[in-house]
Amino acid sequence: MANQTFLHPDEIRTLFSAAMSRMYRSEVPQYGTLMELVADVNEATLAEDGALRETLTRHDELARLSVERHGAIRLGTAKELFDIRRVFAVMGLFPVGYYDLSVAGVPVHSTAFRPIDDASLRRNPFRVFTSLLRLELIEDEALRAEAARILAARRIFTVRALELVARFEMLGGLTPDEAQEFVAEALETFRWHAKATVSLGTYEKLHDAHRLIADVVSFKGPHINHLTPRTLDIDAVQAGMPARGITPKAVIEGPPRRKCAILLRQTSFKALEEPIEFRAENGDDRDGTHTARFGEIEQRGIALTAKGRRLYDTLLAGVRAEARVGQGGAGAGDYQAELSERFAAFPDEWAELRAQGLAFFRYSTTEHGLAARQRERLPASVDELVQAGFLRFDPIVYEDFLPVSAAGIFQSNLGTDEQQNYGERSNRIEFERALGASVQDELALYAATEKRSLDLALAQLGDPHLAMMAIA
Repeated sequence: MANQTFLHPDEIRTLFSAAMSRMYRSEVPQYGTLMELVADVNEATLAEDGALRETLTRHDELARLSVERHGAIRLGTAKELFDIRRVFAVMGLFPVGYYDLSVAGVPVHSTAFRPIDDASLRRNPFRVFTSLLRLELIEDEALRAEAARILAARRIFTVRALELVARFEMLGGLTPDEAQEFVAEALETFRWHAKATVSLGTYEKLHDAHRLIADVVSFKGPHINHLTPRTLDIDAVQAGMPARGITPKAVIEGPPRRKCAILLRQTSFKALEEPIEFRAENGDDRDGTHTARFGEIEQRGIALTAKGRRLYDTLLAGVRAEARVGQGGAGAGDYQAELSERFAAFPDEWAELRAQGLAFFRYSTTEHGLAARQRERLPASVDELVQAGFLRFDPIVYEDFLPVSAAGIFQSNLGTDEQQNYGERSNRIEFERALGASVQDELALYAATEKRSLDLALAQLGDPHLAMMAIA
């Protein structure tokens, strides 16, 4: 056993994300069209913006663009969440962040499984936004009990997949052959099934309670409901979709277009209405349709500090209250105009974002700084080192999600603007109990990345008093 060569989790993740992309492309042909559009937009953006290309290249982030994806699944039980954590660990994915979408009218709470260290993120930043249905939010007690019974009877993982997970946990890895087998077995959990596990009557009752409840409860497993590439210019993708035969949602979720992109912007095309065969209720199977899977695109900006997030949340809340998006209020154009106007209060220069402590940056030494260390005592503060041109700072990419944006995408692609009021019922403790682990704090991860980069840069400058500043 000790002599076995295990495949690194990063490599298993790359195998899995590539297999997932091939499967989804075959199931949802418009996803392939979307990938082609995103590739064209990214190529054009990099050709026009040399500084962006240089920044991405300097931090070895250019290569990740072609493989970067995030997917999303919806689970029904605590046991499913517990086991999906184990499955994702084999690929080097760990739960980061807690998202309560019930406050936005979606009866789930969620986490994002993703890589957490810089090297793994550069190799393949595949993420899966994973939601757990909150059965307690179904008001009809009889329907809630029926949904629980249906979910308790299903098994979303193959026996062999869980055997390989147990082997990984026991031995600390999988061989290349085992990893290939694991990917094939794990992929079965995310495959689309055109045959429901419930009757049409039961489906309609679940659907009437909430479309997402019907999506979670009515099928053999948690089919991947979207797979999302990353673009460098989401406005260009949004504008380019109609020419490719794709109708985008009306509003790009998240912050407005800015010179210095922040957090996450997302758009999508509406979910497909797909034929479904429902289980026999009176001797005959019934045909129907279900709307679940859609295409999504994202543009990632800089990660914000707690102070930056407070400002972002305040500005966004003001816009949504004014525009009443999705509730018969402002149209898409009015909303975007209001969004841009409100966000004028959010600094749009990298230097100002850093100076005000609103965002996280990765520090590195400049050639000028490395040359200066040989002949002079360097400034005694980070700000002075930056001003003197001895230190460079670049944005740290936001790797996570925004609950309001996620809810907006969910609602749009469920084909409804319904805003059910589940109230302030966040239940992180119960979620983590089901998960079998604590979710990691994304802000702490970004802060640690920033500090590591600064410590390394100060050490490279080589001045003893700077080294002491790094230790402090």
